[in-house]
Amino acid sequence: MLCTNKHIARIALACGVAYTLISCSANYLPPATNHPSKTTNINAYNYLIGPGDSLSIFVWRNPDISGSFTVRPDGKITTSLVEDIEASGKTPTELARSVEQILATYIKDPIVTVSVNGFIGPLSEQVRVIGQASQPMAVSYQENMTLLDLMIQVGGLTQFADGDGAKLVRVVEGKQVTYDVEINSLINSGDISENVDLLPGDIIIIPEAWF
Repeated sequence: MLCTNKHIARIALACGVAYTLISCSANYLPPATNHPSKTTNINAYNYLIGPGDSLSIFVWRNPDISGSFTVRPDGKITTSLVEDIEASGKTPTELARSVEQILATYIKDPIVTVSVNGFIGPLSEQVRVIGQASQPMAVSYQENMTLLDLMIQVGGLTQFADGDGAKLVRVVEGKQVTYDVEINSLINSGDISENVDLLPGDIIIIPEAWF
């Protein structure tokens, strides 16, 4: 059938209406909110409390309000006197000072000590490995962790990995920066110069090799 200019105009109009309806009906999620680690220097690392951590809170001369507490998924804890104390993202010392400030309403000059028994930490303090690792996973950061330490935890590379094409993604001063890392040279060739220091929040991306 021969299409006239009038037919073409009608088709274009119909397509435009359909596109508008699809666009209006689609729901798009915003990107994830970025919560970079507070640690920017490997020599200035302090452990931060996170959801799932097991805490021992000792209040001097007040054993009845001391005890063990687990940080809830929302990052808070509840004690016998105070509900909803924000714990996630704080060092044990910072949390102890926060608890002291709150307890001062009920107790004269409280002295609080916080210790961590089960270490998980907030997501911002974890190091993630994705792609062609034997066991891609998120690993809780440990002081002075290196790339080799991380690769041991994830079981090394798969047989399909392009280890020397790997990337390290890090947030530096609020901006995402990508570095080249040669994991194959580190693991299989013993090139220790590739054993770089890691920081909390780092992401290692290991691509698949093109054969």
